[in-house]
Amino acid sequence: MTTLRSLLKTLALFSLMSLFGLPAAAQSVLSQLIDDVEVGQLVEGADAFGAIHPDIPAVQVLKGGQQIGWAFVTSDFVSTTGYSGKPIHTMVAVDEAAQVIGVELVKHSEPIVLIGIPDSKVKTLVAGYRGLDLVAEAESGGSSHELDIISGATVTIMVIDDSIIRAGLKVARQLGLGGLAVEEKGTGPQFEINPDATAATDWMTLEGDGTLRRLSLDVGQVNAAFAAMDDPRAAKRALTEAPETTFIEMQTALVSVPAIAQALLGDAVAANLDEWLDEGDNAVAIFGRGLYSFKGSGYVRGGIFDRIVLIQNDISVRFRDRMHKRINTIAANGAPVFNESDIFKIPAESGFDPSQPFRIQLLVHRDVAAIEKVFTTFDLGYQLPENYLRPVAPPPPADVPAGVAEVTSQTEKDAHQALWKRIWASKTVEITVLGVMLTILTGVFFFQSFATINERGFFWFRIAFLTVTLVYLGWYANAQLSVVNLMALFGSLVSGFSWQAFLLDPMTFILWFAVAAALLFWGRGAYCGWLCPFGALQELLNRVAKALHIPQWTLPWGLHERLWPLKYMIFLGLFGVSLTSIEQAERLAEVEPFKTAIILNFVRAWPFVAYAVALLVAGLFVERFFCRYLCPLGAALAIPARLRMFDWLKRYHECGNPCQTCAHQCPVQAIHPTGEINPNECINCMHCQVLYQSKTTCPVVIKKMKRRTTTGAVPNLGRDISGHPNQPKTQTAT
Repeated sequence: MTTLRSLLKTLALFSLMSLFGLPAAAQSVLSQLIDDVEVGQLVEGADAFGAIHPDIPAVQVLKGGQQIGWAFVTSDFVSTTGYSGKPIHTMVAVDEAAQVIGVELVKHSEPIVLIGIPDSKVKTLVAGYRGLDLVAEAESGGSSHELDIISGATVTIMVIDDSIIRAGLKVARQLGLGGLAVEEKGTGPQFEINPDATAATDWMTLEGDGTLRRLSLDVGQVNAAFAAMDDPRAAKRALTEAPETTFIEMQTALVSVPAIAQALLGDAVAANLDEWLDEGDNAVAIFGRGLYSFKGSGYVRGGIFDRIVLIQNDISVRFRDRMHKRINTIAANGAPVFNESDIFKIPAESGFDPSQPFRIQLLVHRDVAAIEKVFTTFDLGYQLPENYLRPVAPPPPADVPAGVAEVTSQTEKDAHQALWKRIWASKTVEITVLGVMLTILTGVFFFQSFATINERGFFWFRIAFLTVTLVYLGWYANAQLSVVNLMALFGSLVSGFSWQAFLLDPMTFILWFAVAAALLFWGRGAYCGWLCPFGALQELLNRVAKALHIPQWTLPWGLHERLWPLKYMIFLGLFGVSLTSIEQAERLAEVEPFKTAIILNFVRAWPFVAYAVALLVAGLFVERFFCRYLCPLGAALAIPARLRMFDWLKRYHECGNPCQTCAHQCPVQAIHPTGEINPNECINCMHCQVLYQSKTTCPVVIKKMKRRTTTGAVPNLGRDISGHPNQPKTQTAT
């Protein structure tokens, strides 16, 4: 929901390219971004870009009319998906000797870098890749340089580093720079996993025959590695444990091999693993113990395991939470006791070859200041033993059939469908919980007279529902809608709409579908009052404030009514900016504190945390302060909500004249002094419906009760949704 706008646009564009058979080179990222790059800033002394290579998206870099190198965008060659779920576009220039002569961070949507860490700091780090020798990187497998990381942006910097190295090697090989060449696949037998292979059943034998590979680091080795770094602060913060103390022992095995999975995990877990993996997927098990965790805790907040990455030649795979399963029990006899045992999926689309060597790179950090860290890496190499492989002859080359463009486009379309279906399958639990929440809420809305008959019961039901909305939908699932979603949708409608693109985020898709339906029935209150995590946070904190007897401020009606339009002005301003620059609109959309308070859990630069906290503090005194006056998403939802088909909230003729009970007790002051409910401001909390039936608060009900006492008549409290016996007011309400 967090959000995938740029990635969705790219996928939508790619879908259209495939459907219409457009050549990929014509729609490369390079061709889209080249006008945004000043060649002189990319490469010192360069004065122009030349022609684009006919076969790959790389452009000549010229100086005085002579070519001095090639420039390309990393996203054209490797996956550059970062913390935000969107590509990080970096332009790199290399010369004929395969030396990097220029690097520039062109475009990204990283939430921490975009807003929390100065862009200049990241660009300075990226520029430090000038002079990188890609020939040396090819010989070392991409590890001959020292990785420099900015604390607080670990995943972002590691993705940039991976993309520069992997994309640089691909370009250098395809262009023959520095003597590098494309690695030709052998014409002889290739290898594949042998499904009939068997594995030993005890841990020691599995270690001995290479089925398991180990990386062991003690405290002395780690201290020595940091002491060798240029930063002297790293040595001063050395670990104080005895040098022989185990810092980390990490072991790994390729458990997508059936025999290895059965030996390590047992038959039942191996069968479940096989069902979890799609065709072409692989999986690696990693076991760890010692002082250091290979998982860390960053994945809990950001969904990415930032301490490990799988590397195979030009391929790098960074693991996300949806690609992860815990191992509860190790089946192999004599297995050590580990602190961590986990399985990580290697997607088929990564291009990983289980028959070839790979390595798990471990990132180790050390605090050197209050908010500063230094980093170093260690590698755990792995080669699947030959007894788990069998040779297979490569298929003979096939003639290119007629209509290949049509076949290719259909394949890509099917691949996109398979992608979103896999994502939905991995989110089964989250989707089920959201479906239950929506079902319960729909039932409450349809049977609101019954739901609100018990004031105390309904109060605690609402508190519980808002708690689930905040904790589960917000902090766990990151299902916080934003006005930016609407701007991205409009941009997609203008540039070419794709259902498949928006289906990639199931929680957001379902929520928006539910909101669209609710707008026709109940208005914006169904989302704003019940399903918005930040709205829930405000209301729950206000409940705590009331319990602590913090005074509540009621703004004069005239001032309150004049503050309402602010959120509409903010929304229209953002929408206008989005027509010219969606990136600028995203920055201005920080007026919504959702990213800070819900998505990033307040882990941001202090100005954004201070802003979010200030709004929450204001909400302690004025309930839902942000919702009332500043929320552009609420304004955006209020506009189409005018088209709703039903008026559900019941009122008496006495409401507003003379009775002001509901108006005074409305949490967001959505009821006019004259008794009408403003549908644009109502959040459907149903407090007025509780009062409508209250035998202790509503004067009309009390009067009817007294009349029944004196006459013996049974009063009609107007619980029939038609309202005919009481002839309730006909008025506009959510």
